[in-house]
Amino acid sequence: MKTLTKTVALTIAIIAGGNAMAASPEENIKVVQDFFAAYGANDLDGIAAVMDEEVKWHIPGRHPLSGTKSGRDEVLAFFAQLGAAGFQAEPIYFGADETHVVDIHRGWSNADVKPNVDTTWALVYRIEDGKIVEATNLSADQDSANTFFWSQYNLAPLPDRLAK
Repeated sequence: MKTLTKTVALTIAIIAGGNAMAASPEENIKVVQDFFAAYGANDLDGIAAVMDEEVKWHIPGRHPLSGTKSGRDEVLAFFAQLGAAGFQAEPIYFGADETHVVDIHRGWSNADVKPNVDTTWALVYRIEDGKIVEATNLSADQDSANTFFWSQYNLAPLPDRLAK
């Protein structure tokens, strides 16, 4: 019965024009590991190579880089800004299934004469056809992240700007 169910599912996927089979968890983790390698080398072309053209990247917080970035160009611009701010990331853990990867990593900065951030982050990636189609970023210390990103862009936080 299990073989029949798989055969029926495969047939429906082929007829519907969808993916016949989802990627393995190991293949999906490799996509995210390739992303981290490119990010660590400040290789925007390498980052682009693992992203779908219509990728969505959700950045939490209330700072100049927060919000949802839509499309590869907008996401790459975000990573270019992160690189300019000297933000670094070191993976700690990867977990995955056939459609999602979760990474936990240390994210930190070493900016001179400005507030820095050093905290744990978690990202949830949705992978399709070997590409990142969506990522949701979560910070263990969002206040510290907000302070860091405001300081990097020489802007006062919105409440301070509104008070003036």
